[in-house]
Amino acid sequence: MSFLDGIFTNLATADRPVLRQFENDRIVSMSGGEVLKLVRVARAFIAQAGLKKGDRCALLAANSIRWAALDLALMAQGIIVVPLYSRQSPKELVGMMRDCSPSLLFCGDAMLRDAIIAACPDAPPIVLFEEIFSRNAPQHADDMPLSLRDEDPVTIIYTSGTSGEPKGVVLNAGNLAHMLRCTSDRLALLSGGRAVPDQVFHYLPFCFAGSWIMLLTCLSRNATLTISADLTKLVDEMRRAQPEYFLNVPTLLERVRSGITEQIQKRGGIGLALFMRGHEAYLRSRRGERAGMDSLWLAAANALVFRKIRNTIGPKLKALICGSAPLAVEIQLFFMMLGIPVLQVYGLTETTAICTMDDPRNVEPGKVGPAIPGTEMRLGDNDEILVRGPNIFPGYWQRPRESAQALADGWFHTGDQGQVDASGNWQIVGRIKNLLILNSGHNIAPEPIEGMLVRHIPGAQQVVLLGNGRGYVTAIVTGNVKRGDIQAALDSVNPQLPHYKRVHAFHVHGEPFSIENGLLTANGKLKRDLIAERLHAEIEELYCAKPA
Repeated sequence: MSFLDGIFTNLATADRPVLRQFENDRIVSMSGGEVLKLVRVARAFIAQAGLKKGDRCALLAANSIRWAALDLALMAQGIIVVPLYSRQSPKELVGMMRDCSPSLLFCGDAMLRDAIIAACPDAPPIVLFEEIFSRNAPQHADDMPLSLRDEDPVTIIYTSGTSGEPKGVVLNAGNLAHMLRCTSDRLALLSGGRAVPDQVFHYLPFCFAGSWIMLLTCLSRNATLTISADLTKLVDEMRRAQPEYFLNVPTLLERVRSGITEQIQKRGGIGLALFMRGHEAYLRSRRGERAGMDSLWLAAANALVFRKIRNTIGPKLKALICGSAPLAVEIQLFFMMLGIPVLQVYGLTETTAICTMDDPRNVEPGKVGPAIPGTEMRLGDNDEILVRGPNIFPGYWQRPRESAQALADGWFHTGDQGQVDASGNWQIVGRIKNLLILNSGHNIAPEPIEGMLVRHIPGAQQVVLLGNGRGYVTAIVTGNVKRGDIQAALDSVNPQLPHYKRVHAFHVHGEPFSIENGLLTANGKLKRDLIAERLHAEIEELYCAKPA
């Protein structure tokens, strides 16, 4: 039985809500049978359009129940789905479509459709969701999907393209079947195998591999997924959904932590004092340095402060799941202090989104957990993480040379630097291609230092370290920041670093790097080469003066 057979069987027997979404401040729910009805409508349209197994179709829309239904319908008909990010520039989207040549583009709304047509007059035929789902469902359709072999391609997901042209990652039915077994088993540990459905909140775009895996996992097990598609209402909708867990990126968790600490500091008084004493006591206990009154301070802070904060974030939260980028240890410890475990996940699109997952029974802050069952991981040259197993993609779409390079010697070369301890618990250091190599020969992974600085500088949106081939390290800081605050942060951070890693000069760039100005990828990663090109003059100026 394929992974799709399992999902469809689960939906057919689920007379409870399986998907919910916010619409105009109300929550719309659909049972498994109602979702299958939408799938039936979409499959009839796909069949009438003459699409056949192995054809490719692009899916461009914000998250919604209809997105999920159309995705299931396309896969059920054997169509290779190419999910695209609705916030990406039309030029980049057109480049991806020209690469994979979809037969049809399914589009969520007219504005997206018009933007694509303006950027590409020869775009494939575009069908709006409304054209599909305004039809009636066939009365006597077979709901089960077409047969899928493990080697059958299911999707092409384009990588973010931090230093070059995005590549289409092909994932097959075998990749998905293995991954959904792993994620379902891990979430069962979190929920305790109870009979009532898990309550899951979801805001990350389905077009990203990890987000999509969460969607399919929830559809294949006893869970209700509540979809939020408006980031401006995220906090309110999260509270209303009252989830038990949900998938996050480090940026959101950092914003939540910053918001909480700012509010407590503004209120001051006994609450602030208890929070600070409790926080210090918790950190000492983690280091094994507990002082005489720490137990008392922790008990008081938990009863009077931490519990209230925890209930504000989510009274039913069992855990937060975090992936896509390294999470700072202090952020993970902050939520753990509040009684909310943060479970880390590490992986790439090429690994069907996941290589490692934290075990809820044994979370070590700063680590991303052990390799998932059936997957092997080891370190190669420059401590590069190498992976092999049933979760590894068969190759990039129509790129045999790049595929061979990525899968050399039977291992997928992740491009990430890592460390692993004796128990098999992994830690991610940074990206090998991001390494700064000073003219002294010293190698520096920029990400940990950038993370430390951005957390120490009020108002900073990004910090980007520079220094490849240079004599010393400098930085670009974006956001509404004061030079004095940046210098204060450097004065605090630099003494903690070896001499060659210290930042000697900086440039303030008021406009944050973003997807819209082309300096962030679709999933928020820095386009470092392009940043260096755009700010060439400013960077050269940093290296004209004698370093401090």
